[in-house]
Amino acid sequence: QVQLVESGGGLVQPGGSLTLSCAVSGGAFINYNHQWFRQAPGKQREWVATITKGLNTAYVDSVKGRFTISRDNAKKMVFLQMNSLKPEDTAVYFCNTHEEPDVWGQGTQVTVSS
Repeated sequence: QVQLVESGGGLVQPGGSLTLSCAVSGGAFINYNHQWFRQAPGKQREWVATITKGLNTAYVDSVKGRFTISRDNAKKMVFLQMNSLKPEDTAVYFCNTHEEPDVWGQGTQVTVSS
């Protein structure tokens, strides 16, 4: 079974940057698309970004131009570079893989506040 471990969250001021990492184990990483989701307090989990096995990317409109998803197939890791962070980006961020879409990690908290 796939296991996902997210890291890299923290407290950052508006306009700041963070890079999230997701270590994926137990699966055939290279053959699948991978995604980032987030869940803000009191809200439903929201899709943020996808990177396909062919390295195509897609983003929710609210993060376009600010976030960049990438992957390292050799290390079986997925990254989310987040720039120009806003208070509304505050959420727990989760990675997810199309190989086992029902599997989730513990997430990593991102708080954007002055």
